[in-house]
Amino acid sequence: VFAVMPCLFVGMWNTGFQANTALASLGMTGIDGWRGTALAILGAGYDPASLYDNTMHGFLYFLPIYVVTMAAGGFWEVLFASVRNHEVNEGFFVTSMLYALILPASTPLWQVALGISFGVVIGKEVFGGTGKNFLNPALVGRAFLYFAYPVQLSGDAVWTPVDGFSGATALGVAAIEGMQGVADAGITFTQAFIGQIQGSLGETSLAACLIGAAILMYTRIASWRIIVACFIGLIVPAFLFSGLDSSNPMMSMPWHWHVALGGFAFGAVFMATDPVTNPDTMLGHWIFGLMVGFLTWVIRVINPAFPEGIMLAILFGNVFAPVIDYFVTQANIKRREKRSVG
Repeated sequence: VFAVMPCLFVGMWNTGFQANTALASLGMTGIDGWRGTALAILGAGYDPASLYDNTMHGFLYFLPIYVVTMAAGGFWEVLFASVRNHEVNEGFFVTSMLYALILPASTPLWQVALGISFGVVIGKEVFGGTGKNFLNPALVGRAFLYFAYPVQLSGDAVWTPVDGFSGATALGVAAIEGMQGVADAGITFTQAFIGQIQGSLGETSLAACLIGAAILMYTRIASWRIIVACFIGLIVPAFLFSGLDSSNPMMSMPWHWHVALGGFAFGAVFMATDPVTNPDTMLGHWIFGLMVGFLTWVIRVINPAFPEGIMLAILFGNVFAPVIDYFVTQANIKRREKRSVG
C-alpha cells in the first residue's frame, strides 16, 4: 500500500488535470452536483495549471470508487470470515487499493461494487480465502467488468469524467492510428513517463510505478526477478520486431512507448508480483515474468481492439504458475539425482 502511494497521488492529480482540461475545452467554468459543492468547500477551482485544483478534483473521483470498493468488498470479506470463524485478512486493503487504481475514473459505482464482489467471491473466497486463491482478485474483478461491460470500460468510452467529453487513451489511439496519431494528439513521451495522459486512475505514470518498484524491491516485499523479467519480456520482442509489419501500428511502436503507455508498468510492478498467485521457485519467477511480458506484447500486436494486454497476460500466467513450479522442481530433482549418482 505504501509503495503504490506515488501512483495514487499522481493518478489523482492527472485525473483532475484531465477533467479540468476537458471542462476548459468545453468552455465550462464549473460543475454542478456534489463534486462542485465539495470543490467549493475545499477552496479548489478548475484551473488545469493548478496542482491543488487538479489533485482535489481527482480526489473526488477516486474517493467514491474507493469507498464503494471497501464497502462492497469488505462486506464479502466479513461475511466469509464470520462463516469460517476467521479474522478478516488485512490483505484486502491491498486488493481494494489496487482494484480502485486500475479502474477508469468514470466507472459507474454499481459496476465498481459488482466487480470487486466478483473478484473477492469468485476470485478468492470460493477457493478458501487469502493464500489459497490462484488468481489475482483485483484483476479478476477488473476482467469481469471488461468482458461484462466493454462499452464503458474500453475504447473511446474509457475516459468520460465530464459530460459531453470523451476520448480514447493514448494506447487506444496508438493501436488504431499508430505513433502519428499519438503525435497528432499532442502526447509526448515525457507526458507518458510522468503520467499526464488519459487512462485508468493509477496506471498512467511510469515514473510513479518505477518508484513503487524500487520500494518493493528494496524492502524485498516483491520479487525483483518478476519485475525485471516482465520488462524484458515486453521490451525484447518490441525491439526486435519493431517495424516488421508497417501495416500494424502496434508492431511499429518503439519499445519505450510500449513500456510507458497503458497499464503495463503498474501490472508488472504491483499485480504480477502478488506472492500468492505467482510461482514459488526462483527460476519460476523468471519464466513467469518473461511469459507475462511477452504475452502482453503479443496481445497488443494481434488484437488492436484490446491493446491493453497486461491484465489477461497476468491472469494467464497465474493459471500456469503451478505448472511452472512443477517442471522447475522436477528439473531440480533430476539434476540432484544425476549429481548423487555421479
